This record gives sequence, structure tokens and C-alpha cells, in this order.
Amino acid sequence: MTQFGYTLASEEHPPNDLVRHARRAEELGFDFLSISDHFHPWISEQGQSPFVWSTIGGVASVTERIELGVGVACPLIRIHPAIVAQAAATSAVMLEGRFFLGVGTGELLNEHVVGARWPAIEIRQEMLREAVDIIRRLCTGDDVDHHGRYYEVENARLFTHPEDVPPIIVSAFGPAAVEMAAEIGDGLWSTSPDPELLQQYGDAGGKGPRIGQVTLCWADNREDAIRTAHRVWPTSGIPGQLSQELPTPTTFEQAAQLVTPEAIAQKLPCGPGVEPVLEAIRAYEQAGFDRLHLHQIGPDQDGFFRFWEKELQPALADGS
Repeated sequence: MTQFGYTLASEEHPPNDLVRHARRAEELGFDFLSISDHFHPWISEQGQSPFVWSTIGGVASVTERIELGVGVACPLIRIHPAIVAQAAATSAVMLEGRFFLGVGTGELLNEHVVGARWPAIEIRQEMLREAVDIIRRLCTGDDVDHHGRYYEVENARLFTHPEDVPPIIVSAFGPAAVEMAAEIGDGLWSTSPDPELLQQYGDAGGKGPRIGQVTLCWADNREDAIRTAHRVWPTSGIPGQLSQELPTPTTFEQAAQLVTPEAIAQKLPCGPGVEPVLEAIRAYEQAGFDRLHLHQIGPDQDGFFRFWEKELQPALADGS
């Protein structure tokens, strides 16, 4: 049975609002939360980018049941994997076993801010493999010394750590990344309902949850929803690897000028209707995903929560 989560979009909302949204999502029966880890928003119109690890502490203080996962952190360049391990371990303790760590190879948008070179994707995949090993070892509370190809860890031990290492879910899109996710991960994270991708993950021995994201824009009328989605989230129309290679919100804005409102309307469920959202959910379920988090674009999160409570959740329970 599919589990449903709610997306805490750090690019769009200040931290106190994200904490409030998390509490409301738990009250309304969502199974889990996903929270993004960005230094910059994609475009300036989104307007926010709080530090994810501080926000998680706020969420932990106001929730009791709901799981929370970082979707996804890049433990490669901007933050050393030993520090990500400490942040993840503390989060897992505060959430009392309700935390999972999503990791990926990152985007130039967030990682170049420390002035480091941006490696090719093949190198970043090697870095991620090494980083995940470091994170797992540190989260056990053991003493760790590591002298690897990309990272050094010297006389490190996490004195605050969870009883069990939190699950590490690996973001993957292409064949090489999926193979690596099956090798090093406790689950797969992706944003495309691609059955071949999940088949490859399973064939490579991949286990654990398959997490996908349905991005939508609920509003009282379709035209308003399309305008909001195009204004706030035109980046959903930027194809391929380009999103991993653009360095600033300004360059994303330039690329997004090529994305029309009509393209957004074709790509995302927009408006008050339940059926387009159900259709998007079915595509992921048919592909084999078993956990889906819903990302409502724009400021009207309370309207989306009403939509979830009164229409979408009953339709899902009814099997419509």
C-alpha cells in the first residue's frame, strides 16, 4: 500500500512556516515529510532557503508520529560527510527513530558557494559512495579514521548517535546512478515515474522504499494554479542534467524564460480537480513506487491541506 508524504519546500517557505506545515501535515494523517536541502532557491521568486538541519530541529519539537527525510542532501562539497553524519545522527535522535537521510550527487547551484571545483558526475558518484560509507560508520558511534581518495576523517566519534543507523536513501536518475543506489543505499529516491528505472534498481539487488515526488499546484481555479506554478516553479520545465549544472538563481531564471505556462500546464496537475492528481499518483504507483510525497507549489499551503483532507485523501482511501 502506498504511503503519502508532504513536501516541505525549503526554497519557498521560511523556517517557522515549514515547522507549522509539518505539524499540520501530521495532524492530517500524512505518513512522512520530505524536506529539501538547498543553499539557494532555484529562482529568486521562490524567495527562501533556510538551513535544513536547523529546521529539522523545529519539526522534531512539534511532531510525534510522522517520519521525516532530507530529500536530498549532498554530502560531497559544501558540507563534509563527517558533518552530515553528525547532523543526521542528531536529527535521528531528536526524531526518535523517525528520520531517514536522502543523499545525492548535488547541484552546482548549492555546492559551488564554498569555491570548490565542480567535478564531473562520474567523480561525484565515486565521492558519494565514499561519503555514504563514512556516514554509516560514524552513525554507529564507533571511532572512525578514514584516509580515502576524496575524504579524510581523523579520530572521529559521534557521542550523540541513534540506536540504529538511519536509512540512507539514494537519489538516482540514470543507469549508472541507479546501479550505485542499489549497491550503497537502503532505498531509491527519484522524481520520474519510470518503470524501467525501478526494474533496473530491483535487478541490481536494490531494496527498501522507492520514493517519488508528485509536484502540483492546487488552486480554486485552473488558470490561477497555472499562473502560480509558472511564476514560482518554472524550473520543472528545465530538462535533463541542466538543473545540475547551472550555478545561480539568475541563470535558472534565464533558462526558465524558455518555459511557457502551457508547458507547465501539460507537465503538472494544476487547479482544483482531484483526477489530474490521482492520474499522476497512479503513474508512480504503476511504475512501482511505494512512497510518494506531494509538493504543493506556491503560498497557499492551507488551501492544499483542505484539498487533501476533504477531497484527495478520501479519494485515495476509496481507491478512486
